[in-house]
Amino acid sequence: MEERTFRWRRGAGFLAAIAIAVAACGPAGGSAAPASPATGSSAPATSGEPAPSGSATAGGFSCENIGGEVSVYGTWTGAEQDSFLAMVEPWVQCSGAKINYTGQRDLGTALTAGIAGGNLPDVAGLPGPGLMQQWYTDGALKALDFVDFAGYESSTPAGFAALGKAPDGKLVGIFTKGAVKGLIWYATKTWTAGTPATWEALNTTARAAATGNTKEWCIGLESGGDSGWPGTDWIEDIILRQAGPDVYDGWVAGTTKWSDPAIKSAWETFGDAVANAYNTPAGYVNATNFGKAANPMFADPPGCLLHHQASFITDFFKNEAKAAPTDFGFFPFPDIDPAYAGSVTGGGDLFGMFNDTPQAQSLIQYMLTPAAQEIWVKRGGFISANKNVPLTSYPDETSKASAEILANAKLFRFDGSDLMPNAMNKAFFQGIVEYVGTPGNLDSILANLDKVQADAYSQ
Repeated sequence: MEERTFRWRRGAGFLAAIAIAVAACGPAGGSAAPASPATGSSAPATSGEPAPSGSATAGGFSCENIGGEVSVYGTWTGAEQDSFLAMVEPWVQCSGAKINYTGQRDLGTALTAGIAGGNLPDVAGLPGPGLMQQWYTDGALKALDFVDFAGYESSTPAGFAALGKAPDGKLVGIFTKGAVKGLIWYATKTWTAGTPATWEALNTTARAAATGNTKEWCIGLESGGDSGWPGTDWIEDIILRQAGPDVYDGWVAGTTKWSDPAIKSAWETFGDAVANAYNTPAGYVNATNFGKAANPMFADPPGCLLHHQASFITDFFKNEAKAAPTDFGFFPFPDIDPAYAGSVTGGGDLFGMFNDTPQAQSLIQYMLTPAAQEIWVKRGGFISANKNVPLTSYPDETSKASAEILANAKLFRFDGSDLMPNAMNKAFFQGIVEYVGTPGNLDSILANLDKVQADAYSQ
């Protein structure tokens, strides 16, 4: 979701950080793009019992009454914005500071314009590790030297903390929210076949059940300036399970071409899913916002049986489709090649600091605590990046199961597109949209991505 070219570093240390196979994991999610940025603020209460100055929160953070204000940009709007403001409300009360929040789904574009114009928030969500590193190198993002890195690293899934470091070893971004990708969602009243052991078994069962106007999949790719990104998650999930981690790592690092047979095969597998997706009216897949894409799954009769999306999507089931937690369930993306069984893809929401102020430092330290993240966990639609948030705090079995997958993955890879150079990432999004619209152009689409790759990774 970036708008500027990432100066790609091929250093072994960075590649190792993005290619860790670990016993724990976590990503990021998004949601519907608003017609205009959503804004909100949280100010100290003028009545009631204020939080005491200097009160300590879990994780070693001590909140001091510093007053002032802090501006924040994030991707969260609607219900997610409400949850974010609820999460930071205790900090507002104990710090005496005011938060001026702007929710903007097309965050990469907004921050790129802010950098160019010199008008930046104090603290902001970051589109991914790639653009984070570029912005730090360009002098826009500030180092988070005030964060106890050892403590932060020990509280997050293995490999997560290192992804927030710049090439010079400075911590630049912190993870607060994780998401498990590659989940297959279903309506409990419709899907009764249990958990398929393999991708082949899933397709055999689903296509036998998808009769009449009911299709196998619901897919929606629209997301404003970032349209196409849900399809990139499909490709990443398929490559890791179909071709394995070595191919995945080479592809992310720019050493495996897009026209490589293994990569092309993954696109064709995705194309097969699109061909069996809900498409009423024609063009539904490209035209429908990803947050609303699964709505037909809950209709009567259902428009589709299954939906592929990360763990954050539960908020949209509830708010867009008006589904109750008991109305949906999920199973992990099935194995394709048994040699790569137990693979998981994921990501996380990064936060960074553009203006080094006491309020910005204090807010970032607060957001790292399990006490802060547990507030959003209990509200739903949030998988904490802090391992110290207890599983019992998750409000439903769906989110609890997602958190358990995060902890028990046999093979984990971070979202590949988020680690690619900006130009490559943007071309990937566009390629997905073009492929869905004109699947017969796959060879030319991949050839163009090869050209972008050759240039983007040489920067």
